Parts: sequence; C-alpha cells; structure tokens
Amino acid sequence: QGKLVESGGGSVQTGGSLRLSCAASGFKFSTYCLGWFRQSPGKEREEVAHIFRSEVATYYADSVEGRFTISRDDTNNALYLQMNDLQPDDTAMYYCAAASEYCGRDSPLGNSAYRYWGQGTQVIVSS
Repeated sequence: QGKLVESGGGSVQTGGSLRLSCAASGFKFSTYCLGWFRQSPGKEREEVAHIFRSEVATYYADSVEGRFTISRDDTNNALYLQMNDLQPDDTAMYYCAAASEYCGRDSPLGNSAYRYWGQGTQVIVSS
C-alpha cells in the first residue's frame, strides 16, 4: 500500500518562498506520475503541478506557472514543490499524490486518476 507524507508548509508573507517535500513509500515511485494539489475552504481541489517519469513531462496550472517548480528524486523517493513569490491566493492545504498512468505537459490529469494521497501540509500567505 502506497504512502505519501508531506512536509514544509508554514506561514510566510507575500512574496516569500517555501519548499514542500513529499516522502513516498510502498510503491514503484519512479514509474508513477506525481502531482501537487491544493485546496482552500469553499474551493475545489486544484491540480497545481505534476511530473512524469524522469522529468520527461511537467505540467503547471496557469495560476502558478513561472512561480512554482516541481521536481522529483527517484533515488530517494521524494517529490518537491518550490514555491516562489507566494501570494495570499496561494493559501491552501497542499497535497501530494501519485498516479500509475502517463501524465503530459498540456493538461491536468485530474483527481480521480491519482491512486495515493498524502494528508496535506498547510500553507498560509499573509499580506
């Protein structure tokens, strides 16, 4: 059974940076599409970025393009999200997730495609 554990959330001021990490176990990490999602109260869960095997393909939502960078370390079964120039609208619970199918550059994979989910890490951006 796959397990994902996020860390690195916290409170920052507008314009600040955070780096989220996700530690994975229990599945063949290197073969999975890995994604970061976020959800704030009253809003749908949003797929902000994903990355396919060996960084063959990455996707970013328009809302984070140019500010967030997703990366993976297949040796250590870790996923990262570097978040720069954070804005109050980035305030949310952030989740990492893993899907056993291909994910491309052009569109989100969608919540239902992801098999494993972490418990989330809170990001708060104050103005």
